[in-house]
Amino acid sequence: MRRLRLDQVWLMVSPGNPLKPQKGMASMRARFASARKIADGRRIVATGVEQHIHTRYTVDTLRTLRIRFPCVQFVWLMGADNLVQLPRWNEWMEIARHTPFAVLPRPTYNHRALSGLASQRLRRWRYHERSAPALAGLAAPGWVFLPAAQNAQSATAIRARMLSILTSRAKPI
Repeated sequence: MRRLRLDQVWLMVSPGNPLKPQKGMASMRARFASARKIADGRRIVATGVEQHIHTRYTVDTLRTLRIRFPCVQFVWLMGADNLVQLPRWNEWMEIARHTPFAVLPRPTYNHRALSGLASQRLRRWRYHERSAPALAGLAAPGWVFLPAAQNAQSATAIRARMLSILTSRAKPI
């Protein structure tokens, strides 16, 4: 947050990723509860906005948010793993054209992300990491890759660990 000078980060819990199988996915309620444990409710906020506005694709969510919050300058945060698969997303170039974004490193994905299709198609709009604090004020398209400490765990592994912790706490002594 500091490096991007963001006022707030929304942890957007999606009702479902169209590119992932629903089987094995934790319920929306469980994923939202997990996000709320990370959030502080002020600077980091867990939200199920996609479920409330009935959007399935990121492009539609971002369109709706820009209409509902015309004075907010949104910056989309994603991991390098998502930059790799971005060309599979519905209207991915539309997302990039209208929303500046920051890419956070993920082990085993960084090289593929920075040499992949999305990175190549968007290379002329890539800013140096020193520009990260200004990203919210820059006109899209624009993006930065932010070197940072990396978490090797997948979201699936993190959810499984959290479920295990929550389950163990719920057991009677």
